[in-house]
Amino acid sequence: MGSEDILPDYVAPDLRTVFCGMAAGPRSAELGLYYAGRGNRFWPVLYRAGLVPEPLAVGCEARLLALGIGLTDLAKGAWGMDTAVPATAHDPDRLARFVEIWRPRSLAFNGKRAAQVFLGVKRLGYGQFDHDGLPVWVLPSTSGAASRYWDEAVWRDFGAALGADPDSQPGRGAGMAAVPKP
Repeated sequence: MGSEDILPDYVAPDLRTVFCGMAAGPRSAELGLYYAGRGNRFWPVLYRAGLVPEPLAVGCEARLLALGIGLTDLAKGAWGMDTAVPATAHDPDRLARFVEIWRPRSLAFNGKRAAQVFLGVKRLGYGQFDHDGLPVWVLPSTSGAASRYWDEAVWRDFGAALGADPDSQPGRGAGMAAVPKP
């Protein structure tokens, strides 16, 4: 674990949503790719939940961004299992600035832990919440290590709310880039 960003943010103004995890997992940190763990369900569930119009795989961060969906983490300079990421690496203020600068139409947490830290709550259910006028979704973690909590139905609800057609939503076009920091 270090002080530099393990994975870059994939971001543009006015995206349909931005997914936020706690930190890069071990395999993601090794490869420099989001949700790269062998048992991670992230890339396959995007299509099954109706969030994207075509199946995507590890390494499709730029394609996902072109579809109006961004990626970030709460702990940019740390990697590992959520329980192994030190509290000192959590940066909810950075995420708040990120949201203020980039103004996504919604924020989706891949797992409860990052959402709990960002929202400053100890207990939290899955589903949609309002945070200062921003729709926030808390989704079951796609990590293979969290498989006992897996519930694809919540992801499908999110997909139904968000829709898969990027042409019907802002967040496409000029200004899209992988950036190290907002």
